[in-house]
Amino acid sequence: MLVLQRKKNQSIMIGSDIELSVLEVGSNWVKLAISAPKDISILRKELAEAAKANRESAGVSSLDSLKKMIKKEEK
Repeated sequence: MLVLQRKKNQSIMIGSDIELSVLEVGSNWVKLAISAPKDISILRKELAEAAKANRESAGVSSLDSLKKMIKKEEK
């Protein structure tokens, strides 16, 4: 794990196409902005974990399988 220190209005680059910027800093929170290509999924960790738990309880093993199920239901 890489740990970096940034101040308000500073950024870090992840690869050449993902930028993480610090917008605001509070006493116990940080507001971040993430600029990434549309094909990159960005979720808060707790939402990603909840989605994984839901997929596992539904018997769906991967996000791709879940997307396929949703597309079938939309048709």
